[in-house]
Order: sequence, then structure tokens, then C-alpha cells
Amino acid sequence: MQDKSLLDEMLQVQTAIELIELGARLQVLETEISLSRGRLIRLYKEVRGISPPKGLLPFSTDWFMTWLPNIHASLFYNIYLQMTEQHGCERMEGFVRAFRLYLEQLELEGGEQVLGLTRAWTLIRFFESDMFQLSACTQCELNFVAHAHAPRQDFVCGICQPPSRAGKTRKRMPRKQATMVDV
Repeated sequence: MQDKSLLDEMLQVQTAIELIELGARLQVLETEISLSRGRLIRLYKEVRGISPPKGLLPFSTDWFMTWLPNIHASLFYNIYLQMTEQHGCERMEGFVRAFRLYLEQLELEGGEQVLGLTRAWTLIRFFESDMFQLSACTQCELNFVAHAHAPRQDFVCGICQPPSRAGKTRKRMPRKQATMVDV
């Protein structure tokens, strides 16, 4: 029995390390990992080399409904469902794998990361609390994050019908400028 608890503790430490490396906040770790707060703080400092950041976690369903965050949240959540429902991953294993796949997809496409680990975790919790549902776009037929109990008929996603200012609010990065080469 003692060996089992040591193995369980090792798995908890391993999961905590993965979450910390991906950017988990201390509150996420405290909720998902059964190690003491003191051990989590020490582990965080050892992995990141700094103390964990302080402050409240984001708690707004509205953030996920804006154009670009909705697209990223929908991508991540659909990957998460694949991991947990079709590949049989447990909740946290599926979460970590889905987040890694989300990051890999962005890297392949050269896209900017919009969804951080803490927001991705919050998204999962919103679904578990029945605050969100997936709604299929009537044009592309893909599933997107929507408020729970929102009418599903006539739903059009932000990809098929982007808002008029979509992508125009951020300052454009200047193209590569010529650099001086030291001679």
C-alpha cells in the first residue's frame, strides 16, 4: 500500500511539473494536484526559478465569446474532447495533451497564442459547470464555444462571419527592417 501512495505522489509531481512548464498558475495546481501548497510552491520555484505569480484567476465567460479568443478556445476544446472521449485520456492527461497539441498547431501555422494554460483550464471548468456548450456553425458545420442554453439554430461562427474590425485592432508589426552588420 505504501508503494502505491509513493507512485501516486510521483505521478502528481510529474503532472505538476508538466503544468508548471506549460504556464499553470498556483491556483490551478492547488485545485488539480493533491500535493500541499508548500510543496507546490517549492516545486514551482524549482521548475521556473521564480516564485509563482500572485493574483486572481480570470473569471469571465465573455472573454471566450470575443472573436479571436472564441476561435482559439473552440480549437482547444475540440482537441480536448478528442483526447478524453475518443482516445480515452483521463481529464488532466487529456487537458495537458490537448494544450500541447493546441500549441503545436499554432507553431505549425505560425499563429499567435491567444489561449494561455490558465484560460484553457478555466474553459474546461466552465464546460463542466454547464456555463458553456458547443454550437455547430450553420455554414461550416464546425463546433464552437457558446454560452449554455443559447439558441443553436442559425448560429454562425466568427470564421464564417468575422466582425468588421476583426484583426484590425492590433498594431501591425513592421516588416523585417534591414539590420546593420558590424564590419
